[in-house]
Amino acid sequence: MSRAFVNDDASDARADEAPELKIPIPPGSRNYLTPEGAAALADELGRLETEERPRLSTELEKASRSGNAAGLAALRSARARVDRRIEYLSRMAALAETVEAPANGYARVAFGARVLVLGQDGIERSYRIVGVDEADPEHGLLGWTSPVARALVGKRPGDKAVVRLPEKELTMTVLGLEPPAC
Repeated sequence: MSRAFVNDDASDARADEAPELKIPIPPGSRNYLTPEGAAALADELGRLETEERPRLSTELEKASRSGNAAGLAALRSARARVDRRIEYLSRMAALAETVEAPANGYARVAFGARVLVLGQDGIERSYRIVGVDEADPEHGLLGWTSPVARALVGKRPGDKAVVRLPEKELTMTVLGLEPPAC
């Protein structure tokens, strides 16, 4: 085939395209956030839009004037990552719904609650049900879409929760609900 019929610009453009953003919540759902999570999302988005992206754009202009090709490529890549993060955070913010703790505490496991459970292994664990972007399982913060959180929601102290995982099934007993402070 003759090179005259090959669109080199199109293949370069495809290489620069990022895959579609994956939003980690079920379609049609809101992005539930604790007040702390909502503040963190707003802070990060604001910092990226008002500080990080303008800084990278300024550096990119300087690098393009200096002819530093390696630096230019690195800065373009960094700005693309920031733009991607801004796009993700903007989409999550558009779906955001902040869920305040009930004034009289929790009677059942619900979003924002901290729950103390006894696992089938005899070990007590404390979890807090939080937004998907707030999740940090190593620190007891479970995203509301996680299998453990879904199994616990709606349970009262004394209830058993069965967590169905692909590799096994876990049973835990709800021991109590604590104030939501982390």
